[in-house]
Amino acid sequence: NRWPDQIRMTGRIGVVWAYSDGNGLHLVVDKTGAKRWLLRITINRRRRDIGLGGIRDVTLAEAREKTSELRKIVRSGGDPVADKRAQKEIPTFADAAHIVHREHQASWKNAKHTQQWITTLEKYAFPHIGNKLVDQIDTPDVLKVLSPIWLTKSETATRVRQRIKRVLDWAKAAGFRTGGNPVDGVSKGLPKQTRQVKHHAALPFTEVRDFIATKLTDANPTPAKLAFELLILTATRTNELLDLPWSEIYDDVWILPAERTKAKREIYIPLGPRCVEILKQAKAFSEHDHYVFPGTKPGKPLSNMVFLEALKRMGLKGKVTGHGFRSTITDWAHETTNFQHVVIEMALNHSIKDKTEAAYRRGDLLDKRRELMLAWEKFCTN
Repeated sequence: NRWPDQIRMTGRIGVVWAYSDGNGLHLVVDKTGAKRWLLRITINRRRRDIGLGGIRDVTLAEAREKTSELRKIVRSGGDPVADKRAQKEIPTFADAAHIVHREHQASWKNAKHTQQWITTLEKYAFPHIGNKLVDQIDTPDVLKVLSPIWLTKSETATRVRQRIKRVLDWAKAAGFRTGGNPVDGVSKGLPKQTRQVKHHAALPFTEVRDFIATKLTDANPTPAKLAFELLILTATRTNELLDLPWSEIYDDVWILPAERTKAKREIYIPLGPRCVEILKQAKAFSEHDHYVFPGTKPGKPLSNMVFLEALKRMGLKGKVTGHGFRSTITDWAHETTNFQHVVIEMALNHSIKDKTEAAYRRGDLLDKRRELMLAWEKFCTN
């Protein structure tokens, strides 16, 4: 087909010729000879040129049909150019997840958790919704992600659901979504999970003294054994102890900063005579190091697998865990002492749910906690 009126047009690629078909539709012939369809239309008093595709891919009939559709949108007050631009800018779920991961990882102190956050989405969510634009994801899409693992990997599924929700919440805040979060309604389509609470294997408190005396006390102590004994005597968490720098030790008090605690609040940990002695012995291994218990790699602390490996060598793997000693001191304190429950919970840096106890614990209770920890150290070391 040829059209009677030939129009000289100037664009980014220079001067081209266009043949008008009416209603703003033109067949543009570039200097190279390539031919493409272009709709020239006025939107909100501004001239806009909308490309409709090459002549090899789009027939004249298809170009006319598309022209009619776009002109209807403009007459109804729409802006197809802005809509197309917005559509291009809306990220896929995978892209949005990586953006959220990058923005939040600076606030996550646990490197393992940071990596797992995106890895679980890559493994379980991306195959189903990774390529979908975030504004197109609905409850059935989330259901497809969670259904295969909801009962078989319940803990992982729960975390995946939380992470999908966070990504879609971000998408709404960024203006890519409207309405509610589809994750909120997904539970109606999922069966009830049967949760099994897994407790860390703990050594009975009646065996702690013998464990320390036979497994950890040595004429030639190692950083791993010293760290393990200090972990037991202070009832702290593994990462809190292994990442301990010398700057947090003040004579017989260990001041654990808020950013290193699970509860995100500063904790004063009283140190008994044996704890102070352990720190003096540790100086021989890390006098010029940042960490109290340095690892084999320069500038790094002992690996968080050190206690598991030690228990494996002792033949106790699966029967005892380092974290389990927090349960051991809890059992000992409740069964053999008269210390109040709130003092015991504060010594373990647990969150207090009871409002009365929570109000009581506003004070630091350092003196009472020191009494508790000294009694525990005496019990363990005799």
